[in-house]
Amino acid sequence: MGEILKAYIVPHPPIIIPEIGKGEQNNASATINAYEEIARQIKELSPQTIIITTPHGTAYADYIHILPGKKLSGSFKNFGAPELSFEFENDLELIESIKENALTCGIEAGTLGAREKELDHGSLVPLYYISKYFTDFSLIRISIAGLPLKQLYVFGSCIQKAVTSSDKKVVFIGSGDLSHRLKEDGPYGFAEEGPAFDEFLVENIKAADFKKLLDIDERLCEQAGECGLRSFAMLAGALNGYRVKSKVLSYEGPFGVGYMIAELTLDGRDLSRDLISFYEESHKHEIEATRKAEDPYVTLARTALENFVKKGKVIPVPDYLPEEMLNRKAGVFVSITKHGQLRGCIGTISPVTDSIAEEIIQNAISSGTRDPRFNPVKDYELKDLIYSVDVLGEPEPIKSIDELDVKRYGVIVSNGYRRGLLLPDLDGVDTPQQQVDIALAKAGIGKNEEYSLERFEVVRHR
Repeated sequence: MGEILKAYIVPHPPIIIPEIGKGEQNNASATINAYEEIARQIKELSPQTIIITTPHGTAYADYIHILPGKKLSGSFKNFGAPELSFEFENDLELIESIKENALTCGIEAGTLGAREKELDHGSLVPLYYISKYFTDFSLIRISIAGLPLKQLYVFGSCIQKAVTSSDKKVVFIGSGDLSHRLKEDGPYGFAEEGPAFDEFLVENIKAADFKKLLDIDERLCEQAGECGLRSFAMLAGALNGYRVKSKVLSYEGPFGVGYMIAELTLDGRDLSRDLISFYEESHKHEIEATRKAEDPYVTLARTALENFVKKGKVIPVPDYLPEEMLNRKAGVFVSITKHGQLRGCIGTISPVTDSIAEEIIQNAISSGTRDPRFNPVKDYELKDLIYSVDVLGEPEPIKSIDELDVKRYGVIVSNGYRRGLLLPDLDGVDTPQQQVDIALAKAGIGKNEEYSLERFEVVRHR
């Protein structure tokens, strides 16, 4: 039976490599000393495989990329030190098991779509220090994805399952810096959220409080310019259900970027730390409550997509629907979310069918299978999807952005055949200017080009 021997959180600034820092690395001596310590520990542990998660590999919104190839190699040539090169066997057998376990949890992961073939610096910096002491291991390099933190945690638990069902002894390394906004002369300047983010993360890693880590305020993360949180979420998931002894070996921010090195030791199973069961139960209740509260508009959208995905057929319009849905025409948008993130949104500004019901059926199918931003919805995803249906009122021309209200009105921008629409009352859209800018981008209209404005109201069904 395989096991995760230990896990480590590490930063990845190339400047701490002496051949690159050329003396500047001495400003991060606490980080370097801690790196040397964990490298010696890994030598003593002698894992067969090291798994590294990194924010600097090929990354997708909803697909977790694992670096392919029989061998994984890379160098610091982009940082002026091409002589520092590394090569390791890729643990292809364990990768296949990780992919299979992830799919059972509704998460797509794999080796397709590689944009780069070499190891990134998020992997190379820890490998530099580890390789000073120990090199007899296979490697797996996993990139972050734009999935919610809780889903990345679930993926981490899939890694745990793959390891325990194997015969491999594994060390897990979550690579990532903390805030990039600790100093005015840092890479992104100073923001008060930077030190606040780092303090929050250090304290919660010390306490191994992974639930607080996953519930962190997204705006705090954005304003802090964080780097490694998604990498750490996957690491935390790999330790799900275990009592964890955590020790922060170092923290400093000498160059305006937060560097933390932490050692996490598994200390037996602990059911109270099984966040997967907690989140699954919460999600199940949320979906059940949402289904019970559906009105006919939302139920029709869900039924249309589910039938199309499962059977490949478009359902006929049911005859038991409210009269408005059967006899009235209107533009309709169907939006689909999964675990709080958009999974598809397509609609019509003006009606193209004979009824609202037909409009909903066509746009629900298109939203789930033809939105170019996403892969088509698969059968195993259907149980996790939440729908909303917006029935559009008649657009009316307006002369100025001042006539918009982001909560009440949607907006349509037009220049010839190019038109862009944005619905009202969307998360993260707080001003009319934001609303118009997004609509312009969707239409492919430049901000300096002439365009006309229309506004419209919607009746939103959830």
